[in-house]
Amino acid sequence: MESSARRDSPILTPREIYERLDRFVIGQEAAKRAVAIAAHNHLKRIQARRMRRTSLIKKSNILLIGPTGSGKTHIARNLAEILSVPFTTVDATEYTEAGYYGKDVEVMVADLLFKSNHSIEDTQRGIIFIDEVDKIARRSQGARNGAGSRDIGGEGVQQALLKLLEGREVFVPMNVTQSFNRGDTVSIDTRDILFICAGTFSDLQDHGHLSEARVMGFGSAETQRLRRRITTKQLVDFGMLSEFLGRLPVVVQLDLLGEPELLRVLTEPPDSIVREYGELLGLDGIELELTEDALREVVRFSVDKGLGARGLRSIIEHVMADVMFEAPESRLRRITVDQDFVRSRLVGLEAGAGLGA
Repeated sequence: MESSARRDSPILTPREIYERLDRFVIGQEAAKRAVAIAAHNHLKRIQARRMRRTSLIKKSNILLIGPTGSGKTHIARNLAEILSVPFTTVDATEYTEAGYYGKDVEVMVADLLFKSNHSIEDTQRGIIFIDEVDKIARRSQGARNGAGSRDIGGEGVQQALLKLLEGREVFVPMNVTQSFNRGDTVSIDTRDILFICAGTFSDLQDHGHLSEARVMGFGSAETQRLRRRITTKQLVDFGMLSEFLGRLPVVVQLDLLGEPELLRVLTEPPDSIVREYGELLGLDGIELELTEDALREVVRFSVDKGLGARGLRSIIEHVMADVMFEAPESRLRRITVDQDFVRSRLVGLEAGAGLGA
């Protein structure tokens, strides 16, 4: 890991962070810009604290809102690579309020500690990605003064996360498997840990998230799709605590990726799926050609099933299964995968069966 070695390197500008994200993340221009600015401000805050300067800069924790397969996890993972810091992904639904059966929220910091090879310094500069935060929305309808029913997997988790998001010294288990019986612990300061929370909030997006407006003047026959921002009030009504949202000052909405963007996802990034399969078959001395019509068929299937970018890999793996099985013994030096080949492999595939999330 390079994080310790690079901690004194010049701070990346928002443009530099954006341009590096842009190599691996297709589309989502507004989201990449917002994340780049938040990450830059986070780095400046860390620098000010390291120089023992009094600073007014608050934590730039991020809330990503977007449909499945829009790139929320992908953006966070690549941001960690760019900043050269430890990164861990956790599922909010696995945690419960302290004192109940389930994981305490401190365990997610312990997971980051494990990912950083138990380096406390690197851990305290890492990124924790908390997925499915919309699933910990407040569910209990009783009194809010503590006398009502307990919501240990919803509101209780949000309450427990407040101290981590704001920045406190917490005791976390040295071994993630000790989370239930509390073995050796270590003190971790979360003030410089960047938290990126994400959720689909599908109910909010299904109700007026996109609308159409007619363009006046030349080209008036066309329509434009306008994004309506999800407001803080809508999130509170959804079941998120206002205190929780207050510790996530950067709210970023991601768009549903269309066919053009998904086609670019398949081919353009340095780590694209098509490049990966080309390298795999290249090791067997076989040149792979995936025609544009074949790729469009894959993209069309993903869009029809609502799988987004996340489902592309599963679809390609299903399509290429027989080819990859026979490749090591094949005498062919070139394999062409066309539209008819893809269609024949996708026939009878159940909607979403074994694909996507």
